[in-house]
Amino acid sequence: MVKLYDGGVYLVNGREIVKDAAGVKAKTGQETTPELAAKETMAYRILEKHNTSGNMDRLQIKFDKLTSHDITFVGIIQTARASGLERFPIPYVLTNCHNSLCAVGGTINEDDHMFGLTCAKKYGGVYVPPHQAVIHQYAREMLAGGGKMILGSDSHTRYGALGTMAIGEGGPELVKQLLNKTYDIQRPGVVAIYLDGEPMKGVGPQDVALAIIGATFGNGYVNNKVMEFVGPGVPKLSADFRIGIDVMTTETTCLSSIWETDERIREFYEIHGRAEDYKELNPGAVAYYDGLVYVNLSEIKPMIAMPFHPSNVYTIDEVNENLQDVLHDVEKKALVSLDGAVDYSLQSKIRDGKLYVDQGIIAGCAGGGFENICAAADIIRGRYIGADEFTFSVYPASTPIYMELVKNGAVADLTAAGTIVKTAFCGPCFGAGDTPANHAFSIRHSTRNFPNREGSKLQSGQIASVALMDARSIAATAANKGFLTPATAMDVEYTGKKYHFDSNIYANRVFDSRGVADAFVEIKFGPNIKDWPTMPALPENLILKVVSEIHDPVTTTDELIPSGETSSYRSNPLGLAEFALSRKDPAYVGRAKEVQAAQKAIEAEQCPVEALEELKPVMNAIHEQYPNLDRTNVGVGSTVFAVKPGDGSAREQAASCQKVLGGWANIANEYATRRYRSNLINWGMLPFVTDAAHEALPFKNGDYIFVPKIRKSVEEKQAVIKAYVVGDGLKEIELKLGDMTDNEREIILKGCLINYYRE
Repeated sequence: MVKLYDGGVYLVNGREIVKDAAGVKAKTGQETTPELAAKETMAYRILEKHNTSGNMDRLQIKFDKLTSHDITFVGIIQTARASGLERFPIPYVLTNCHNSLCAVGGTINEDDHMFGLTCAKKYGGVYVPPHQAVIHQYAREMLAGGGKMILGSDSHTRYGALGTMAIGEGGPELVKQLLNKTYDIQRPGVVAIYLDGEPMKGVGPQDVALAIIGATFGNGYVNNKVMEFVGPGVPKLSADFRIGIDVMTTETTCLSSIWETDERIREFYEIHGRAEDYKELNPGAVAYYDGLVYVNLSEIKPMIAMPFHPSNVYTIDEVNENLQDVLHDVEKKALVSLDGAVDYSLQSKIRDGKLYVDQGIIAGCAGGGFENICAAADIIRGRYIGADEFTFSVYPASTPIYMELVKNGAVADLTAAGTIVKTAFCGPCFGAGDTPANHAFSIRHSTRNFPNREGSKLQSGQIASVALMDARSIAATAANKGFLTPATAMDVEYTGKKYHFDSNIYANRVFDSRGVADAFVEIKFGPNIKDWPTMPALPENLILKVVSEIHDPVTTTDELIPSGETSSYRSNPLGLAEFALSRKDPAYVGRAKEVQAAQKAIEAEQCPVEALEELKPVMNAIHEQYPNLDRTNVGVGSTVFAVKPGDGSAREQAASCQKVLGGWANIANEYATRRYRSNLINWGMLPFVTDAAHEALPFKNGDYIFVPKIRKSVEEKQAVIKAYVVGDGLKEIELKLGDMTDNEREIILKGCLINYYRE
């Protein structure tokens, strides 16, 4: 089904896999090398076109367009304003698909929307009102273009199927683009995703995506690399099918994606009135890849990602055939994810030897596409979901899709079966829509199934579960009144309805400045919208207190800062920070604030020991070797240890909340994604790495760590940092900073990106 190649490979004419240069010469008569053939990938060509450094090993990328949603754009624009923003230099689209319910926190969600509209007018952007489209569907319909690059402040910014290299990053990276700066990275590796065969009837894009995620996530095969989709299976997939696979590449922890394009993608652009944005893309005659994932589409069966990660995959047949064993395995894994916060069991879901689910949802950038919903309507037509616990909701990804589904009768078929069809909204993906009952089990064609993504709160004793499935098998389960059923088990005639895009829907409702800024527009600020607090520069020396210690194999950004209703406070840095680690370590905020009091005393030119009495023996121990340490040359702050933090969302708040609570660093064995490490740096936090195994750390929660001459170490580009765990004396340890660009080091020295640009 899915095979990973060990080491690099060559691809000849986009189809033939060759292991080495000798094999290439035997087939083509041409001499080549990995360095030469790597330039023939589609990814290399697009990166080269957008690189401004003149050095393809150290990229400085300028993007063609930017996009954000209403959880992120307020903070981004506030940061850019504080850094000197005058106008948006490139098209910047502000969508409103996350906090669009306007149901939590009084007026604050709609206040954010009015902030976005007035900023689009003032700075020359595009504003998409609530319920019009989810961020990524609008980008597919209106922004993507062959050979272009788009940067978005959402991790699922993926338009590779349309020939656009798109990257999801934290907000500060968008700020840099708004200030005419660049996205600085080392040239990423490129891995070929070689598609062969053709999907069987009833198998959808989510099935293919989950199979790939299951094969690549755990071993990091594509971590921070570009996934390049090629092979004879690509032309056999519709545009919608490719898009459905592509959006899920984020869950492999790759950096971006790109696909070869053909007449089906040309047709997509023509349907959307943008034929000029199509560009044919293919790898060169001989292209070299750092790895290859072989996917036989013909062997893929309907899949399910069981709680609590998209990589926890099984075939649906496997679950049904080994139900008790699979559920027991899921429950064991949940002990780690849930950290024993609640009792967790799925055994009650077994009814008459079958798995009963409580809820089905097709939604968002992954599930809400036209073909997915048409297929679901074909499956459930003439059937009904029943009158028991099971509920079924469908969210088309945009109003144009919704309108076409109304016209072609799909909405009528779904509604007649008991389905509720709703407007475009990302809520079911991040825990703010269709929250199930306590201990309920939900199947969703959405992007993630982390804990809390369905809206439960462990600290309140509430827990529900989400499993990821394709729309077709969700509809089959709905047709079977909630009993888990693969779509391949249904005898269905798929109608294959053709899509027609009505551009007037956006033309009549979306505000588009066409790049013209109006400096006289007054920005509307709601009472929840706050400026970033002042953040000090990196001091000469640092005293860090470990205030949280997380030993999960992977820590998601949802665990660092919860999604769901807390999203309403993302325009208020201090207000949102109150929720930091609240579902993983509820005592974190209080501990961090205690330490922050010492730093605030230093900034007020007072003695830090008076604000934090427990510092006295720490300072005494340090003075034995460093007698000149005092409030003029030291900073005091908190740090968090996690084994592998940062999987999941691009949202910068996972880092910024720690910063505004006085965080100076993270310590990890490794970082799950580049974007989380980047967020730490942009908020002036040191991304330390320790080689010590997490089971045998030289420090523990509550310990103090002294990092002498840290400012000098950063200035001198030292990779290994000497530090000490402070007890009765000083116990030396090593921390690593890893590779950092000169700009990243300067941001750390200044204290954060805002300070860096302000100065």
